[in-house]
Amino acid sequence: MKDVVVLKGDGIGPEIIEATIKIIDTFDLPIKWHYKMAGALALEAKGDLIPEETIEAIKAYKVVLKGPMTTPIGKGFRSVNVQMRKLFDLSSNIRPASTKITLHKRYEPFDIVVFRENTEGLYGGKEYIREDGTAVAEKVVTVEKSRRIMKAACDYAVKNGMAKVTIGHKANILKVADGLFLEQTLEVGKAYPTLTLEPLIIDNLCAKVVSKPENFEVIVTTNLYGDILSDLLGGMVGSIGVLPSINIGEEIAFFEPVHGSAPDIAGQSLANPVGAILSGALMLKHIGYADEGNRLEEAVFELINKDSVMTMDIGGVIGTQAFADAMIDKLNALK
Repeated sequence: MKDVVVLKGDGIGPEIIEATIKIIDTFDLPIKWHYKMAGALALEAKGDLIPEETIEAIKAYKVVLKGPMTTPIGKGFRSVNVQMRKLFDLSSNIRPASTKITLHKRYEPFDIVVFRENTEGLYGGKEYIREDGTAVAEKVVTVEKSRRIMKAACDYAVKNGMAKVTIGHKANILKVADGLFLEQTLEVGKAYPTLTLEPLIIDNLCAKVVSKPENFEVIVTTNLYGDILSDLLGGMVGSIGVLPSINIGEEIAFFEPVHGSAPDIAGQSLANPVGAILSGALMLKHIGYADEGNRLEEAVFELINKDSVMTMDIGGVIGTQAFADAMIDKLNALK
């Protein structure tokens, strides 16, 4: 039996996570879903963004299927996503983006995986107001986390037969912080003689990605740059709504779509569940069901590319639940 913690999230989170679980359950795998709360709904119900029972379940079971979450607006509330990444040491954020889902033909086929350091940088939460009223945000870069994200990126590249790892940085300006990141990633990369290492200043990297995305395979970078770059790739693919992601540390792994909670369309069955479904496919591979994970991905690609079955945000006509039902029909047809 495989135990998975489910955090439905809020906004459109419950709809897309319920659809994903409904689809995964058609495989009849020995998975036990443990439903817990976090985020705005947890704050309302339990008085805490991350209740202790949720923390204990995640530490016990180590695998989480997560929906998007909204952090309440106002002083005193830190991002619940940032809190969880730091609490569970989810130092690697892995965000694949590819043209395997064909939403337009603007680009040559590409398959890029962004490895984003997930717990420090400008998202480390170290902000304050000086006595003169100036706001300051500290960018923290450590040797340990820089080396860890580079090792994860290189290991992935070697395992998947890739030849190049691109390092996104701004060491020409941020000579200390980004200089340390660049120095440490290049040092780690020396242990992988089959890989070509390509350091690129982040703004130049973005320009090159947009003009020739087929020239990139794995990109490793810091927190803020990786967040922006992966959303850029979402736009290039055709929608951020189809992008999955993994947040992973030494022991614990979260699987969740890249997009946000979109509260304006919550409860209307308008949400695109593809990012969540593909995150579920990555989760299945992680817990030992690679065949089912591959079949889930294949069904998504066929449904969109060949059958033109899509939700309204990417040019289709159906809603969340109708897409989930079409996915189940497709999986049965592919058996």
